[in-house]
Amino acid sequence: HCTSLTSVTIPDSVTAIGANAFAWCTSLTSVTIPNSVMTIGVSAFYWCASLKSVTIPNSVTTLGECAFCRCSVMESVTISNSLEAINNNTFGLCTSLTSVTIPNSVTTLQREAFYGCYSLTSVTIPDSVTTIGAGAFSYCTGLTSVTIPDSVTTICSHTFCNCTSLKSVAIPDSVTTIRRNAFACCTNLTSVSIPNSVTTIENEAFRGCTGLTSVTIPDSVTTIGESAFYGCSALTQTRSRGHSDKSTNVN
Repeated sequence: HCTSLTSVTIPDSVTAIGANAFAWCTSLTSVTIPNSVMTIGVSAFYWCASLKSVTIPNSVTTLGECAFCRCSVMESVTISNSLEAINNNTFGLCTSLTSVTIPNSVTTLQREAFYGCYSLTSVTIPDSVTTIGAGAFSYCTGLTSVTIPDSVTTICSHTFCNCTSLKSVAIPDSVTTIRRNAFACCTNLTSVSIPNSVTTIENEAFRGCTGLTSVTIPDSVTTIGESAFYGCSALTQTRSRGHSDKSTNVN
């Protein structure tokens, strides 16, 4: 590992940065990626623990898994508007990342794309995104708000699991399924309104949401999985649209 390397300028002749190219360069504070680069490989900048910011140029169309994973002091990133997917764990455990702009070119946020980004306080997901992968924002403990676009049909398992600062979330009318543990242990979530499009709330979807005091479940829901609201100790009522309030035992 080049642990003493502090900066690097990649020349315009380079079109691809290969897997693990700068992995474990723990002293690297800056890098200039030229517009000639189209591919950044798997774990290319893995654990570059001194890298504070990065601009991914618009020439980049492919970003490998874990490309910037564990860049723990990286506060900001500019993402190429040529990307269609932010890959598995691309920015996982970038614990200093405070904000991120996801470009309109992106259609997929893959598994654990922003897992454990503790300092991320808000995120806007563009209308181009149709798929948010499992655990994409899990353990983003500083996340207070999120906008989910109407293009999303499924909230995958563990998507917002352990987002302990998340106070509210708007689930759009396009969503039909809330998968298991999707909002589990979101302890500051106080209320949630589930739209008429939802038919399935899977096992443990809201497990351990101890701040949840009310929930509105529409008549469209045909399946509520095991322990879906288990441990929601503050929840005293559910509201079913078109029906009177009814008490519920969630424990």
